[in-house]
Amino acid sequence: MRRLLLLILLLLIGWSLSAYPLIYREQLYKLYHQHLIQYPNRIAENIYWLQQVLKADFANPLYALAVIEDPEEWRRYRALFNMHVNLKLTESYLQLGSRYFKFNAYFYNYPWRRQNLESLDYATGYIELARSYWQEAQRWSTEAWKQSTIHLEEIQQWSDENWRIEMQQLDYNAIIDRHLARAARVAERFRNMDENTY
Repeated sequence: MRRLLLLILLLLIGWSLSAYPLIYREQLYKLYHQHLIQYPNRIAENIYWLQQVLKADFANPLYALAVIEDPEEWRRYRALFNMHVNLKLTESYLQLGSRYFKFNAYFYNYPWRRQNLESLDYATGYIELARSYWQEAQRWSTEAWKQSTIHLEEIQQWSDENWRIEMQQLDYNAIIDRHLARAARVAERFRNMDENTY
């Protein structure tokens, strides 16, 4: 009888300790984290959570990641938040693309030519995805820049990113263009390989 009562008690306690759902951007954003070593599955995990962030609604301004006191601060906060998440997605896709990138086509790689070309296709696909998120980050940066006189202390780093984008000190288009041009050159070398070059 004691065991039955103990089991019922444990079930009741377990029911009351159930997890709450993550439904707001601020909750989901906290699941994003930078790893010391960037393995593809860890990068993919971060990409997944950041994409979920973009699909979710913002929490009440009371629960924002910065102190929000008026509608103008709320507008700037949302623009900076969207800019920052798109910027992190840009960086994550570039990291994922770099895992598949081939910087040179050495003559002794001929036996694996097809696999190297496939790897370069993956890399260029991820780099192109990075460009789409970079364009979104730029769009939100422009929106946030309209309220650049508003200072939100807790997310100063996002404001710094906004300034760097608007002053063109941070330009992923140039980086993406260089990666794609290099990938095209290396892919061309792989396509030109044959038994005679090995």
